[in-house]
Amino acid sequence: MVTVRTDVFKLGDKFATLLGDEVKVGDTAPAFTAVVPGWSQVHPLQDSKGKVIILSAVPSLDTDVCDRETRRFNEEAAKLSDDIVIYTISTDTPMAQKRWCGAAGVDKVKAVSDMVEAEFGLKYGVLIKERRYLRRAVFIVGRDGELTYVNYLPSLGQEPDYDEVIGAAKEALK
Repeated sequence: MVTVRTDVFKLGDKFATLLGDEVKVGDTAPAFTAVVPGWSQVHPLQDSKGKVIILSAVPSLDTDVCDRETRRFNEEAAKLSDDIVIYTISTDTPMAQKRWCGAAGVDKVKAVSDMVEAEFGLKYGVLIKERRYLRRAVFIVGRDGELTYVNYLPSLGQEPDYDEVIGAAKEALK
């Protein structure tokens, strides 16, 4: 049974319905399946096992804040160790993600779509029922598969603290 939360997060001045339970630091990161262009399934945690993984949940790459956030993480990814992988997850279609990444020159961040099953959204507690897109949040998964950083942003328009996220990812490498 899916947990329904109606008093946690607002869209404008009204509470939205969030589906799924929030995760917290120390939890084992829930495995999930997403899709990429061609509708191939990918398993980000399994595919990047043994590395530090940054999971950036965004509503849509075609919005200003998500655009800035994903471009910034792409810039940061270029400076990081190969032992840190960054995924941006949205409910955009895989083809829209591919088009956006190509136009934006985003080639270090891996964009994956949660549109088919919304498995990531449900398992990480970020699926907004009214819009069927994801609440903005950032998670870091350590090499051991445990969450070392969790930040649910209070509004869709707020960007994460990039220095804090990158610092936490570097710390998780130790």
